[in-house]
Amino acid sequence: MVRQWSPSSGHYRHIINYLAQDRVLGQAESVIGWTIGLYWGGAMVGRFIGSYFLRIFSPGKILAFNATGSILLILISTMTTGKVAAYSLLAVGLMNSIMFPTIFSLACEKLGSRAADGSGIINVAIFGGAVVPLLYGVLADVSGSLAFAMILPIACYAIIAGFGIFARRPA
Repeated sequence: MVRQWSPSSGHYRHIINYLAQDRVLGQAESVIGWTIGLYWGGAMVGRFIGSYFLRIFSPGKILAFNATGSILLILISTMTTGKVAAYSLLAVGLMNSIMFPTIFSLACEKLGSRAADGSGIINVAIFGGAVVPLLYGVLADVSGSLAFAMILPIACYAIIAGFGIFARRPA
């Protein structure tokens, strides 16, 4: 069952709605709400691991790797059921951990005196974080499937992977 989008819902609300589906965990939202902590725990662990690997490998390559990992985890989640579908989606937090700071630093690199302008534009682009959940909700409502709507985050991660490949440089 697809739940209606509302202005108070957002990215994490969509995750809970996805996990609550019968094909995934099939439990009440009040029972599975704690799983968002796994997403954030993965993000914290991923940040430490990512910080280590960013010293060894090109930030662009790490960004492309993590974005590709996110795509694979989403695909695993949408093509499986039960705990595998749930935990693979929650593991996206592990991949998201280094994305914003890496995108920010790669995009501002070599801007020189225009770095302030570039960082301002990037911060305005954060608006996408408000628009994508809205569009995800609309797509889920129109298609009748939260799994099908995952095509939108997959497209976003593909753009991030492309940017990582484009912006890669030696570590």
